[in-house]
Amino acid sequence: MANKFCELLNIKYPIIQGAMARIANASLAGAVSKAGGLGVIAAGTSTPDEVREEIRKIKIMTDNPFCVNIMLLSSYADDIARLIIEENVPVVTTGAGNPGTYMDEFKSKGIKVIPVIPSVALAKRMEKFGADAIVAEGMEAGGHIGKLTTMALLPQVADAVSIPVIGAGGIGDGRGMAAAFILGASGVQIGTRFLLANECTVHQNYKNSIIKMKDIDTTITGTLTGHPVRVMRNKLSKQFDELEKNEAKKDEPNLKAFDELGIGGLKKAVIDGDVEYGSVMAGQIAGLVNKEQSCEEIILEIMGEFNKLTRS
Repeated sequence: MANKFCELLNIKYPIIQGAMARIANASLAGAVSKAGGLGVIAAGTSTPDEVREEIRKIKIMTDNPFCVNIMLLSSYADDIARLIIEENVPVVTTGAGNPGTYMDEFKSKGIKVIPVIPSVALAKRMEKFGADAIVAEGMEAGGHIGKLTTMALLPQVADAVSIPVIGAGGIGDGRGMAAAFILGASGVQIGTRFLLANECTVHQNYKNSIIKMKDIDTTITGTLTGHPVRVMRNKLSKQFDELEKNEAKKDEPNLKAFDELGIGGLKKAVIDGDVEYGSVMAGQIAGLVNKEQSCEEIILEIMGEFNKLTRS
């Protein structure tokens, strides 16, 4: 499928794999890139050495373009930015902050920059700073989210900027992709569907939880902190709910208590397989995701559905 976004990144299909912290490593990202999408290594809070190792693994796996996502709130953000330049990473996506500090140097090295944004105002700002494309992510997504739904956000962003817009949040099949394109997207970013990829190394308990999930099985935690996160309902999310109720009654809520409760939660779920007291991040699309496949099978199935819908 040829469109301006595919041409921009030199990829076959306009599908980006979501930057899922502790999950999106070289195994997953490399398989997505090999299959014609854009695989993404999530730097998260990893050290530069850990990220370098994943970059070098993916270079062995494929010659196709790949991406590294910088979580700009990470204490390692500056080091990861330098590493991306040193390792000649072709594409970078950014989240949780403004990549303006690094934009000029990235652009001077020919690196394509694609910020993830939750609002029209930020989309306009990123275009002004020189972003090559943007990901407009709605609150249906798993992990850290904004306040607008994908259906409300995407067309407004598409109308507001001239660079390619990638739709994200609640997209997991060809129907969702077709809807995103009708709303003005030039591509889609998909996370939850790739959790069940054979090449995804997340703990099997995590995968089994996704398979069992229904439409109402996600919830939002941390609203009081200003940094809401969508996760699967479990014992940990119930603890967050209770904490939120208690702290909301106080004149000065103890926001540190949320950090303390969440420490190590993602590792418990992703690495240890604790799906009760771990942070099982997943999008609202999880109710539609019910089978394990290879990345290639996932991408070809989505594209087949999309092409059937858009060419009929």
